[in-house]
Amino acid sequence: MLPYLTNLIKKLAPKVGARVVVEPEWGIAAQIIYKNGVVRSLRYLSLDLNNVASSDIAKDKDYAKFFMDKRGYPVALGQTIFSDRWAKAIKSNRTIPYGVKYAKKLGYPLIVKPNSQSQGSGVCLVSNGKELRSVLLEIFKVDKVAIVERYMPGRDYRVVVLDKDVISAYERIPLSVVGDGKSSILSLLKQKQKSFKKSGRDTVINLSDRRMKIKLQKQGYKFNSILSKGEKVFLLDNANLSTGGDSVDVTQNIHPGFKKIAVNLTRDMGLRIAGVDIMVTKGDITKDPKNCSYYIIEINAAPGLDHYVTTGAKQKKIVEAMYLKVLKALGKRD
Repeated sequence: MLPYLTNLIKKLAPKVGARVVVEPEWGIAAQIIYKNGVVRSLRYLSLDLNNVASSDIAKDKDYAKFFMDKRGYPVALGQTIFSDRWAKAIKSNRTIPYGVKYAKKLGYPLIVKPNSQSQGSGVCLVSNGKELRSVLLEIFKVDKVAIVERYMPGRDYRVVVLDKDVISAYERIPLSVVGDGKSSILSLLKQKQKSFKKSGRDTVINLSDRRMKIKLQKQGYKFNSILSKGEKVFLLDNANLSTGGDSVDVTQNIHPGFKKIAVNLTRDMGLRIAGVDIMVTKGDITKDPKNCSYYIIEINAAPGLDHYVTTGAKQKKIVEAMYLKVLKALGKRD
């Protein structure tokens, strides 16, 4: 089964006079070949629209935060912590013991996340030094750099930008279940997984994700706990759709001020297409940003819309219209 974007590009390519050649074994890499001789590449969620170096900077959360901060965009206060091996290689003392001291100075709770992972992988809220050490050890199994930053909760939004236009905007809500008075949390999660499959959404809820167990324990629950009818429990701290989060479309309601912020940030980071993640800690994205408190969580140079597209027919049309525009832009000679 081909990834969503590969299938979509294959569907739309004939409309712009192009054909798509897909590497058959994995279905992740493809070439888009236009009649005028232009050849562009597709790899999973990445297209040739963004420059390679700008995309690489966006993928590195620490680099991206530095440049966003320098351009005057608000970001969360934090610092990178390194695995022992990497710290030794770069001659740094910012290992786990340093991270624990820094965290105490910054103040708990804190958000900890891998520097180069995507889709909410490894993002965790920690409340003390013991939890921080444990989470950092887990992160260093997949990444040599972690970010520890101030926890500033609010309403989490993804704004997708293409050149000067906001294509879509939606609020992201962390993975949660609502009790029916008779089912366990585990059973409710399995029901939610079935509903994803029925709707065509390919999100897989990782029931062995240790972050869910920790989150439940902090709220006084276990997987076998039975929730009362209407009782809502969140199982993760990150709101990514790829980890089972839900979305509320706000494309028609986003304030022009927040549109301008997302468009300008995309340009200022050297990108043409991006997913701008904004946390609004006071107010919401329908209000004038001058009257709100907010910060930029991160910027994604290859925004995956495969989960968003399954939320409704309207969203599907939005995504298809965007990628048709992208294909037209890619077909122009440099």
